Amino acid sequence: MANLQILLVDVCATRCAIRRSAVREILPLPNLWQPPALPRPVAGFFSLGGTAVAVVRLDLLFGLADGKKAEPPGLYGHLILVRGSKAGQPMAFLVERVVDLAEIDDRELCPVPEAGTLNGCVEAQIDTEGRLVHLLSVEKILFAEEQQTIASLAQQAQERLGEWEVTA
Repeated sequence: MANLQILLVDVCATRCAIRRSAVREILPLPNLWQPPALPRPVAGFFSLGGTAVAVVRLDLLFGLADGKKAEPPGLYGHLILVRGSKAGQPMAFLVERVVDLAEIDDRELCPVPEAGTLNGCVEAQIDTEGRLVHLLSVEKILFAEEQQTIASLAQQAQERLGEWEVTA
């Protein structure tokens, strides 16, 4: 029996899961820098140790937020800093809230065919406490074009941060 640790999150009242191994850190929601003309799902950027980190709103990316709920999560919103984005840049996902860290038997995973989801972003389904949860594939949440756009925007944000460096 192999165990799998998953992070359970809420995205517009939809429960999702992310493999714990894909998560670098869970952060509170900082003030974000929002340059003009950002794509709607990009909430902005923040500096983590001098590195610009792009923040992507999963509610908008997945089309779960209607016009009335387009406001970002409030006080209890969390950023999930993920490992190994294909863009090579650090990236974080903004979720309504992190619910729990759970350990499940990997035999409980019900694989979802890649063709059954957009870009294969849902790799499996899990029944947790009688509730169906989608296990997201961090590597496939964004299309290649979206990753390239975010990488380009992050590079611009990094250049802007660099302009504020002061040498002693």
